Amino acid sequence: MAKDALTAGFTGTPVEPPTGVRKMAKTATDAARREANVVAAAVADHPRTASGLLLTVGALAFAIGFVIGRSSIDGERGYWR
Repeated sequence: MAKDALTAGFTGTPVEPPTGVRKMAKTATDAARREANVVAAAVADHPRTASGLLLTVGALAFAIGFVIGRSSIDGERGYWR
């Protein structure tokens, strides 16, 4: 009798498989999860390459942001005015 109380919840699969947007979201989530696992495995295998790549991408992003920020400053006005 005690075992019946423990398995009283829904433990099966839904009657209708997901369709439309739900199916697409599940497919996209599964693909993202697989890709994240692949990236984690690659980083674990090659930590120096991963850190170098991350540093390079960060430096590039900083340089692009710096150039865009400097180009948006009005050139006719002095710095202290």
